[in-house]
Amino acid sequence: MYVTRDIEAALQERLFKGKIIIIYGARQVGKTTLVKNILQDSPTAEYFHCENMQIRDILASQDLPRILSMIGGAKLVVFDEAQAVEHIGTSIKMLFDYDPSIQVIATGSSSFDLSTKVVEPMTGRHVDFMVFPFSYSELRAFYGKDLFSRFSLEDRILFGSYPEVLFPKSPDKSRDVLSRIAHDYTLKDILSFSGIRKSDTLMKLLKALAYQIGQEVSYAELSKNFGMSLQTVENYIDILEKAFIVFRLQPYADNKRTWLRRTRKVYFWDTGLRNALINSFEPLELRPDKGALFENYLMSELHKKNLARTEYNNFYFWRSYNGEEIDLLIERDGRIIGYECKWKSEKKFLARSENAPVSSISVITTTNFAEFL
Repeated sequence: MYVTRDIEAALQERLFKGKIIIIYGARQVGKTTLVKNILQDSPTAEYFHCENMQIRDILASQDLPRILSMIGGAKLVVFDEAQAVEHIGTSIKMLFDYDPSIQVIATGSSSFDLSTKVVEPMTGRHVDFMVFPFSYSELRAFYGKDLFSRFSLEDRILFGSYPEVLFPKSPDKSRDVLSRIAHDYTLKDILSFSGIRKSDTLMKLLKALAYQIGQEVSYAELSKNFGMSLQTVENYIDILEKAFIVFRLQPYADNKRTWLRRTRKVYFWDTGLRNALINSFEPLELRPDKGALFENYLMSELHKKNLARTEYNNFYFWRSYNGEEIDLLIERDGRIIGYECKWKSEKKFLARSENAPVSSISVITTTNFAEFL
């Protein structure tokens, strides 16, 4: 069973156009499945997992004859989890400079690590793509109108959309799969990054962020609560973002320099992973955080849509000094459109404010959300 990814057509379009392709995404989101599907269409293709010690040693050697011998006559080569190899960027650059007709695809589960090891040596020679847990549009394209008879909105909010959650390889429950992803993959990757030494502190920070979805996050408050410097808090959240666990939403301000003095909102790319971190899978009707979870789900889906279509619109939230707020502002073609996320009618809708910097406001609810995704 194969679900076509939103980026797939654009990725296929960039093959053999004189650029190295880099695919970013967290562990277990389907990068390997995607690249192996692409390899099926090429008669001269080779796949190499860079956590294999022998492959890693050959690539790290920067010995071009050894690398050429390893790939044989392949014209399409995938280096999966490329960040595992020291100086992988230099080795790929050597291969590219030797024979630009060889299409190299490198994948990695950390833009923090991969950008240093791969991107810097290949400035101007690469094009990037992002893979996330399945998006609503990917699942809708696969299942059509049967989507929610198989995967309800509540299930997606509670358990997320990691491939193994939707298409399990074992009889494990969704929460067990998510716990394994959170602890066996995600945290191990993060703890391998430079500067991360205390897993208990990182877990406390992640849980604090999980409890604050939909709210403005104060770095100063986190710094005080966990006994860390402001710079350390910001560095840790930056690493979590570059590991594709969370993403930040900036406040909208006419004077962009005021961002430095204001709070952020932090959302999780997958609400199932968020729930696993705090071990909370109760039905939505019993949860006080259902509105925040729905908001997080929408923010994630709209960001995925934006990146998949390479629109790169600017996303913000807005709050006035007198307390008026709009959940999401999207700046598009010189216009700013506002969106309010409402779980049914529990949240008072902001009637058009004279202070709001928007041309229009749309309300997204559990009944009309599909129109926006």
